[in-house]
Amino acid sequence: MTNKRALPPYRISLAGVLMAAREAVMAPIRPVLRHADVTEQQWRVLRVLNDEGKMDPSQLASSALLFAPSVTRILKELLDRGLIERTQDPSDGRRSIIVISANGRDLVERAAAHTLHLLDAYAECFGAERLKHLLDEMSALTEQISALNLKNGPIPLIKDGFAPKAPPKRK
Repeated sequence: MTNKRALPPYRISLAGVLMAAREAVMAPIRPVLRHADVTEQQWRVLRVLNDEGKMDPSQLASSALLFAPSVTRILKELLDRGLIERTQDPSDGRRSIIVISANGRDLVERAAAHTLHLLDAYAECFGAERLKHLLDEMSALTEQISALNLKNGPIPLIKDGFAPKAPPKRK
């Protein structure tokens, strides 16, 4: 008899629980964002610029947890709407600097008033101290997993385990 360990059902796996929590948090916030006429990704970009100040697109992608090609598209949309401004870096003309505009800051402030109300409700129903502890633990988990990947490189596949196959060649 082999003692083979099985994956937990997705809904109770680490990835599944994290996704369910994200959806539970974001579902009530989405109508606020729709009313403000921004996508979740655009909101993240505006929030990061509002919170952290000016930065280049690659820093912005990293801080907003977005892929660079997505940020390129998002920046164009936000520029067209006057919610951000783009300037050249005076020390490196090839690099651009992105900053939130007054209109963008106003949008963040208006949406934040509604979002704060929701965050207060989350803290009330879950417990403010529990929520703070959860955020601390999630930050620690993120940091440890990131450190593990940086220290050892990607976690290797087990020998004779699953390995992605090359896609079939087109004829």
